[in-house]
Amino acid sequence: MHMRIPYTIWAPIYDRVVEKPTLNVRRRSLERLGNVEGQTILIVGLGTGLDLPHLPQGADYHGLDLTPAMLKKAEERAANLNLSINMRQGNAMDLPYEDESFDVVILHTILAVVSKPHLALAEASRVLKPGGRILIMDKFLKPGESAPFRRLLGLVSGPVASRTDVVFESLMKKRKELKVLEDSPAMMRGWFRHITLEKPATGETTPETAPEPAATQDNPAA
Repeated sequence: MHMRIPYTIWAPIYDRVVEKPTLNVRRRSLERLGNVEGQTILIVGLGTGLDLPHLPQGADYHGLDLTPAMLKKAEERAANLNLSINMRQGNAMDLPYEDESFDVVILHTILAVVSKPHLALAEASRVLKPGGRILIMDKFLKPGESAPFRRLLGLVSGPVASRTDVVFESLMKKRKELKVLEDSPAMMRGWFRHITLEKPATGETTPETAPEPAATQDNPAA
């Protein structure tokens, strides 16, 4: 719960710092939703609602965030949109939803924020229906990557904003029920990645390991 305090402080200026640099990468990530008619979709770590303008119509959206000050900003943004969304306060590592409740779970820049990202991913999988997808957009180190500057940065940024030492492949080691459908660079030379996971229907098998992200040129968000 310790992140509630720093993000309460961040709330008044969060959009000015984050919105423009992440605008295009958010839009590209949410284009992966496709036709959402009749689906129930959860956004974990809703924040100030920067994803909301890019969501397609037709779904029953739910948004969750730990910080009331961030949710208030999201409510103000949603009031100007023709969007059906139910917002509530809660913890990404202990989601207040029943098992297999959602067709899609969106995890944008939340796995690198929470103190135990493996729990957040496990919870996202728990509330996901068989055949459903998890859409991730976040920054991750690659397996075995030293990245001394990013690791040093994390000592400063981790307690007040976001971690910089999360290895996605490590999070997936216990998530045998999830299958990687996509893993591609999003921006900053692949530090940020677009990842799509699927929870196959009962009886289907998943690969033992996630594929390495494709190496491409830097794809800036703004």
